[in-house]
Amino acid sequence: MDKKHDVHIIGGGLAGSEAAWQLARRGYRVKLSEMRGSGEMTPAHQTDGLAELVCSNSFRSDDAQSNAVGLLHQEMRELGSLIMSAAEVAKVPAGSALAVDRDLFSEIVTKELNDIGNIDIVRERIDEIPSDVPVIVATGPLTATNLAHNIMAKTGEDRLAFFDAIAPIVYHDSIDMDVAWYASRWDKGEGKDYINCQMDEAQYRAFHQGLMDSEKTEFKEWETNTPYFEGCMPIEVMASRGLDTLRFGPMKPVGLDNPKTGRWMHAVVQLRQDNKLGSLWNMVGFQTKMKHAAQVELFRTIPGLETAEFARLGGLHRNTFIRSPTLLDRQLRLKTAPHIRFAGQITGCEGYVESSAIGLMAGIMLAAELTGSAIPQPPATTALGALLGHITGDAHADDYQPMNVNFGLFAPLEESCHKKQRKAAITARARADLAQWIQTYKIIT
Repeated sequence: MDKKHDVHIIGGGLAGSEAAWQLARRGYRVKLSEMRGSGEMTPAHQTDGLAELVCSNSFRSDDAQSNAVGLLHQEMRELGSLIMSAAEVAKVPAGSALAVDRDLFSEIVTKELNDIGNIDIVRERIDEIPSDVPVIVATGPLTATNLAHNIMAKTGEDRLAFFDAIAPIVYHDSIDMDVAWYASRWDKGEGKDYINCQMDEAQYRAFHQGLMDSEKTEFKEWETNTPYFEGCMPIEVMASRGLDTLRFGPMKPVGLDNPKTGRWMHAVVQLRQDNKLGSLWNMVGFQTKMKHAAQVELFRTIPGLETAEFARLGGLHRNTFIRSPTLLDRQLRLKTAPHIRFAGQITGCEGYVESSAIGLMAGIMLAAELTGSAIPQPPATTALGALLGHITGDAHADDYQPMNVNFGLFAPLEESCHKKQRKAAITARARADLAQWIQTYKIIT
């Protein structure tokens, strides 16, 4: 590393981009190394844009009053998150969720990091973690093989792994809107946030059987015993758990009135807007490991999608993460090599927002360290503190698995309250405690 950089960040995904932003806006000189654009690519990415979204285009609920991820959104906004500000500009209709035009989102993040002035974005593959400069490893769940082996050597632990599946994207003009219709569950949002394709019982049973009989991706020998992450389960794996499993999952009809009958359907397939223009719509919850030809054949049996054209078919890739509760300290530093921090999905958090949040905190904590001080984790009563606590020691290391932020990770309320008021009480406490933490440690916002 040459002397003109204070920090080296490896990985230009959501976490790495957010960490670079937090350090740069505090005046530190950052080298951001990103493999894509150097002639190399991961199994899941399609562009060399920073912070590319490879699966869903949704950041999930934006409800900061009664949803843990919505609260995490708000906490990140209060700390000047680049990811959240870019999402606000690139957002598309999605009911009470925050979804974005993925291409516009990546363009905004890339432009902001280029324009800030003290970040050097270098398109290169890093095979070994530097030892002469503070480092944040934010290479995500698709860390390149050589670097993964280097991480294994430094941690002394075997990698953990799970499969993560990608949902298909459909061109809007190929959807039969005489059959499908616009509506959000429980009529939330502006009414056109989701496209719905209904199924009666016979159609659903035939579709379920088609999933069971379809040709699936063949695994390599070293992949055969890798578990799935429950939050991103391939649809055919869900189908194998029982005939009605999908009707209580991604194909649930609850809260969606058939405009012709005013009643709920037997099952429904929902599509969510994927870009600003509304020309691309992704099949919600339809992650799959089916072969491409099988996907086209089966998905075109869905009412309204008989002539569907696909901008992207579903796919499958392997994710990797470290055993963070035993390897990292409360500052996200590797205990055996404290100049190295980890951030994002490689720590075992799950989800776009969670990955970005860990990158944000890694950047803030390292910036404080570079001034000769230290900032503790936010209180465990906050979304940020709860998530960080889980990753850095509160989870059981032996069965550590990827985790989305949820109210179960938060410190319990000191006073009992009615179940209906519980979430509001937790979020109100979190907002107050984060504000106090910001004020006490003079956090730049």
